[in-house]
Amino acid sequence: MGPLAGIRILDLTTVVMGPYATSVLGDMGAEVIKVESPEGDILRQVGPSRSGEMGGLFLHANRSKRSIVLDLKRPEARAALLKLAESADVLIHNLRPQAMARLGLDYAALAAVNPAIIHAGAFGFGQDGPYAARPAYDDLMQGIAGIPSLMAQSGGGTPRYVPVNIADRIVGLHAAIAVLGALQHRSRTGEGQSIEIPMFETMASFVLGDHLGGMTHRPALDQGGYARLLTPNRRPYATADGHLCVLIYNDKHWRSFFGAIDRPDLAADPRFASHASRIRHTDAICAELAAILATRPTAEWEVLLDAAGIPHTPLHTLDSLVEDPHLAAVGFFTEEDHPAEGPVRGMKVASRWSASQPEPSRLAPRLGEHTAEILREAGLSEAEIAAATAPPG
Repeated sequence: MGPLAGIRILDLTTVVMGPYATSVLGDMGAEVIKVESPEGDILRQVGPSRSGEMGGLFLHANRSKRSIVLDLKRPEARAALLKLAESADVLIHNLRPQAMARLGLDYAALAAVNPAIIHAGAFGFGQDGPYAARPAYDDLMQGIAGIPSLMAQSGGGTPRYVPVNIADRIVGLHAAIAVLGALQHRSRTGEGQSIEIPMFETMASFVLGDHLGGMTHRPALDQGGYARLLTPNRRPYATADGHLCVLIYNDKHWRSFFGAIDRPDLAADPRFASHASRIRHTDAICAELAAILATRPTAEWEVLLDAAGIPHTPLHTLDSLVEDPHLAAVGFFTEEDHPAEGPVRGMKVASRWSASQPEPSRLAPRLGEHTAEILREAGLSEAEIAAATAPPG
């Protein structure tokens, strides 16, 4: 019984952003009903799978859910969804508001059958601006938020996307947080509401929190950008036989490091004297550190840095990450048998709760696996279920 036990969520989202948000809420105990078109969420087709409909991305983003298939362009299916909405706490979607209105599923339509419902939309842009109707995908949101330009500025010269669906997952987390806040508001007031979570504005805030810098001040004190994050030398350091991630951050770290490598000359260098000075000379300092770390093998540095209390970690690959001994010790990975996919590896909820531990309630569903079950629970007759799920024509 997680902290959201008793909360029912209608999930009209697809791909990564929305499904990730609702999986977080589902792991917290909410009952999540994933509403899919007859074709299914396109994410089902991404990556290898035994069944052909559930790759790793889909499995991880859609656990703790049941699946119902409804063609919401059909009036019978729309009526069935509105029937489900009568007992739902939240409806979350990632369609543009105009599309939801065309389907007759905008906030006004949902509030008419359930005034307490929370209607949350996560989509590209705030609806008051000129970009309102534009489509939005992770790559596009990374680009318009300036991330590829920052990647180019920090090394390599060529703009590149971060090789993670970072915009989808960041905005997905913001969507989950917004739903939690709205549920808390409703618990105090009884009032439902409509929430919009725009990707562009969310990602602009995320990026500029680090990089607005002196442009925060009016007039601007600099051209923005956090120098420590933008230096081309901020990267895993090459050792004599591999790589190591090292962060020598505060005054104590630097004093300890210089003592460990017997470099009193650097300890006396004014560039290293304070955090502010190190930030001003971050390029040169990172280059100096890179030259030092290249002189010894990784294992030797790990022993020395441990003894000196210097923060460091291995540089993992995907192969070594799944074999990490810490993750094994905390039981991070699970092994389960999926009815369609066979043996699969799962991941536990990372946070640890003393009273109401979140955990996945079920593996990701097959397409439409629970359609009839859910509609019966909503009180639809067999004839109504047949009408709501009939194929076109």
